Amino acid sequence: MATQLKDQPAAASEREAVTVRFAGDSGDGMQLTGGQFTLSTALAGSDLATFPDFPAEIRAPQGTLFGVSAFQINFGSDAIETAGDAPDILVAMNPAALKSNLDALKPGGLIIADTGEFGARNLKKANYDENPLENDSLKDYQLVAFDISALTLESVKEFGLGNKEALRSKNMWTLGLVLWMFDRDRQPILDWLHSKFVKAPELAAANAAALNAGHAYGETAEIQQGLGRYHVGAAEVEPGLYRTVTGGESLSLGLVAGASLVNLPLFFGSYPITPASPLLHTLARLKEFGVTTFQAEDEIAAICAAIGASYAGQLGVTSSSGPGIALKGEAMGLAIITELPLIIVNSQRGGPSTGLPTKTEQSDLYQALYGRNGDAPMPVLATRSPVDCFEVAIEACRIATQYMTPVMILTDGYIANAAEPWHVPDIEDFQPAPVTHYEGEPVSPYKRDEKLARVWIKPGTPGLMHRIGGIEKNFETGNIDYAPANHQKMTDTRQQKVMNVADSIPDQAFEIGGPDDDMVVVGWGSTFGPIHQAVKAARRGGAKVAHVHIRHLWPMPKNLGPLLKGFDKILVPEMNTGQLKTVLRDQFLVDAKPLNKVSGQPFKIAEIKAAITEMLP
Repeated sequence: MATQLKDQPAAASEREAVTVRFAGDSGDGMQLTGGQFTLSTALAGSDLATFPDFPAEIRAPQGTLFGVSAFQINFGSDAIETAGDAPDILVAMNPAALKSNLDALKPGGLIIADTGEFGARNLKKANYDENPLENDSLKDYQLVAFDISALTLESVKEFGLGNKEALRSKNMWTLGLVLWMFDRDRQPILDWLHSKFVKAPELAAANAAALNAGHAYGETAEIQQGLGRYHVGAAEVEPGLYRTVTGGESLSLGLVAGASLVNLPLFFGSYPITPASPLLHTLARLKEFGVTTFQAEDEIAAICAAIGASYAGQLGVTSSSGPGIALKGEAMGLAIITELPLIIVNSQRGGPSTGLPTKTEQSDLYQALYGRNGDAPMPVLATRSPVDCFEVAIEACRIATQYMTPVMILTDGYIANAAEPWHVPDIEDFQPAPVTHYEGEPVSPYKRDEKLARVWIKPGTPGLMHRIGGIEKNFETGNIDYAPANHQKMTDTRQQKVMNVADSIPDQAFEIGGPDDDMVVVGWGSTFGPIHQAVKAARRGGAKVAHVHIRHLWPMPKNLGPLLKGFDKILVPEMNTGQLKTVLRDQFLVDAKPLNKVSGQPFKIAEIKAAITEMLP
């Protein structure tokens, strides 16, 4: 293993991929630093994936382990599908950041530490008995430690800022140093600073000075003896227009595109909750596309407003995270029994109850499939990555309007906040499916088409006064009807209508491998990247293993059962205690084996590869 470097000469190294983690106090601007480094990396043409890791507390005491905020980016010249198993470089802005993230760093990895924050008080807060920068505890890593705080103060002293305000530029100084390490262009960051602080030019100038000082320090100081430079080339990509998107941004754009394809105005009713709030933030900026956003007083009001919008002929959408989805449960049943199109976005987080508000999990699958009173089926879709959110949102809009049903989209905290490059598609490649509200002769509101979808009548349409609601209605007339036979028929019809969605979804395909392999790894949601890379690695080692990833979780593709029954060995990695595994066993009577993780962190490639090796030596 590498030891602390003192006098070795710097040497630039060619790398196919590098993983960097920025970590510091939640007030140190690590998310902003990571976001701007992501921008520079995308502009340099590298493929990338990011993992923002927020503290759960709104503002934990400064310098404590509870308040550490981290941002990880994996970028390279080849296809990148995860944010990386372990960082090559850890930028630790204080002792708590070092202690919280050291175990994740690769053996021999590089630590860049700010000695200015490693005083007795901060060391005590991080539960260090002595300064780790001054003993042998970091001997298995490369260590570069210097006083970033003092260097930042020196770089901005001409602007007359107070110490506290000046130290807020520390993240920009650090970003400048890392930009130098990877030969990234500073100009886009400088442009962004002047745009962000257009009303406070002195702050723009101070942050720009700190950025330039960090870059210059890398170029000129003796610290080069420990750092070295990395060259990561551009990835080979299909020509076209690209932009970097988070899952929240991609999902918002997909909802707008989906509403356009079905030719309906979009109404979004929501209540702020982590990690679902970015959807509200993004859609609120898209009013020119016929989007109405409504921040309600609570979760129940948000979904009821969206149902009201759908009743009025628009496309109602609401979103939340696990606890908020639970509050919406009764209203989801109302949308199901009234048979109105509605899209519910569930950005899953660690639970139960308040649980882990800023950490990721996949523990709401049972809630999505079964979590309502009565027999209340609805289609459920899952997104696999930030970019995939766009197409899943369009598919949800199609299903909701064609089958007159609520649809739930399952995403999670990791997807919502992570970013990756997106090849912006041509909207002409998507098939329009414009909605027609009924305007003919008087008819029962439960008159159905061949898919069993009922007619959609806008209230106020002349001659078409009608009644829908939460009490059971007569199959023929739409009047209130408590008769046992009628309730049986309506329940069966609503169930069959949802199952008919399977007629219009594609067969389940293999992501890698095929039916002749000895084993299949089945996943859903954000486990796609680590599963895909683990299966690739196992196949390179000679293992006959395939990968299947399910987008349509309910109803499932018609061929999924026969496909899975062709395998004796089925592994299901999930960030829960085995929910999809149980559903697959129930639906198809297959011997699916679980690989569960509920740590609040995404799967590592190595964890899934080890499980494959254990099942398929």
